[in-house]
Amino acid sequence: MSTSSLPSVISPEVTDVRRRRPARRGQRAIVNPWWLLSPAAIVIATVTLLPIVLLVLISFTDYDQRSLFTGVFHYVGLDQYGEVFTSADFWWSLARTAVLTVAMVAGSVVVGTSVAHLMTRLSTTMRYVVTVVLICAWAMPNVASSLVWTWLFQPGYGIVNWFLTQLRVFGDVTQLAWSKEPMLAATSIWALIVWQAVPFIALTLYAAEIQIPIEYSEAARLDGASEWTIYRVVTLVFLRPTLLLVTVLSIIWDYNVFNQIWLISQGGPDSATTTLGVYAYKEAFVGFDLGQGAAVSVVTTAILLVLTALYIRSLLRAGEDL
Repeated sequence: MSTSSLPSVISPEVTDVRRRRPARRGQRAIVNPWWLLSPAAIVIATVTLLPIVLLVLISFTDYDQRSLFTGVFHYVGLDQYGEVFTSADFWWSLARTAVLTVAMVAGSVVVGTSVAHLMTRLSTTMRYVVTVVLICAWAMPNVASSLVWTWLFQPGYGIVNWFLTQLRVFGDVTQLAWSKEPMLAATSIWALIVWQAVPFIALTLYAAEIQIPIEYSEAARLDGASEWTIYRVVTLVFLRPTLLLVTVLSIIWDYNVFNQIWLISQGGPDSATTTLGVYAYKEAFVGFDLGQGAAVSVVTTAILLVLTALYIRSLLRAGEDL
């Protein structure tokens, strides 16, 4: 008797169960990753999303120093934002932030690009030495580096003032207080930010530059192109996606600088180095107008979100160009 003539002993219920099993397995496959991501999601929500929600809520209140002790505050709607946008100090802080950001990003990218190209011309030993030095500078905490930076520019015993005095060009500047002069304070902060940003930019661009096929450079040399022309026409063209991403990241980071400015000049002198971050800190924790400081922080965060959106857009475009 052939097997095809045997009566079927599998009931319809069993068939339905077997048909439903793949669906259940698929549902488990979908749910399991969420269970695995839940611890990290809880941590991110606790340390990031919850403070942002509280920040937005406080920005709609008149929360101040008295509220810290009594817990009494009132919702004032958009009054805090109205004071922010009508305050001349806010707009001056925004202008200083934009100018300092442009200066710091330009200096960081130019110096970092130059160091990256220099590393391609060094010997293997020197390249390792430069890489280790860059990583050590990059790994140094910005608070510690800011304190060391203030010692370097300290009047009386600062090595920078001593060195400038030894040049016999600027006269005796051993007692010069950089943090007391607007332009000098901004210059010292700019130099510190550039020094901290160069390692990341240089190593990133160096990694991208060594991936450029050497055939293009050799062909350009055979055509009689100079080294500068080769770098401008060949190297920079291939580095354009990476250079764009590094630039956008630097804009986001430098726009949000606070520790270095506060530790060196505390926004002075005469608010010459008061950026949005410093302005929000002064409003919230120096003047104890927490509602006003929260409103400034929300506006600053909104601007950062726009910059982040530009970064993500450039990242997607760079992925399409590769």
